[in-house]
Amino acid sequence: MDAVPAGCPFATRAGSSRDARPDTRVPGPTYRKPFWRPRSPEVRREIASLDARRDCQRIVHLLTNYEFPFDIQRSTEIALFHTYGSRSVSGLLDRTGEFRERGQKRYDDTRLLIAQFMECGWDVAAGRRSLEQMNHIHSFFRIPNEDYLFVLWTFIDFPIQWMDHFGWRAFTTHEREAWFHYWSEIGRRMGLRDIPEDKPAFDAFIHAYEAKELVPSEASHRVAQATIDIMAGWLPRPLRAVVKPISLSLVPPRLLPAIQFAPPPAWVGSVTRAALKVRKHVKRYVSLERYPSPIEGSLNRTYPGNAYRIEGLGPEFAHRDGA
Repeated sequence: MDAVPAGCPFATRAGSSRDARPDTRVPGPTYRKPFWRPRSPEVRREIASLDARRDCQRIVHLLTNYEFPFDIQRSTEIALFHTYGSRSVSGLLDRTGEFRERGQKRYDDTRLLIAQFMECGWDVAAGRRSLEQMNHIHSFFRIPNEDYLFVLWTFIDFPIQWMDHFGWRAFTTHEREAWFHYWSEIGRRMGLRDIPEDKPAFDAFIHAYEAKELVPSEASHRVAQATIDIMAGWLPRPLRAVVKPISLSLVPPRLLPAIQFAPPPAWVGSVTRAALKVRKHVKRYVSLERYPSPIEGSLNRTYPGNAYRIEGLGPEFAHRDGA
């Protein structure tokens, strides 16, 4: 394994990620693991060697593609679901009609755009283009800055909390700092103003925001129900009924009144959390996930074979010619 160079470990190096398409090539070493190990210890050693602010793109890439691919995807899905509790956020989403009419496509487009810049950062073409496309989509709407901040916070907070409870290990203090700096920079590149300078300050802002915006709303209910219907469609018909109670058992209890759902039976939450904690302990010693786990080759229902253009993701009116 080549050593990570001093100075800027995210700088382009010859021979890295040779199998990736040119616009998705992520700088830095590509790690492999022996079949008898759940993951390579070299990944954690590289993360620890990097600067949490300067190298946050590389750290997020390593966390997303090597250490926690399943967990980060699940936690960001729950983060997005939590945003539907804001009457302002869900009011806009409900008015667009995207969830009602093209729910699966809307889910896949959002996942692919976010996954691209989580995998590639903003210095690699695919990540940069994904951020540009997301900003282009948002430019058609008048979105309050505080709503943007609320959504941004969920992507900072929910993965951290998920790893604490269900990850095979928690984020280290170093990784939490890098995670915060990464998403703060994403926010700046999306034009957000007044991003709090640290996590405690951000938490305080969100506490005040949720007191005002997490209130019962018919729009919130419709968007949340549409999302549950999307997830239920992924399973055989006999299993679809379990999606709603399991999903609701994993969200913060304060969300449920806002989206107008009753709490699921207590035993559902107990069983769900117990199963995730069993997985947590097993994952410390056994992992069958791809290593690394890039977007290319991942399953999505809207674009078989991952045949899509980044500039063609999102509502039809926001499609652009390729870069």
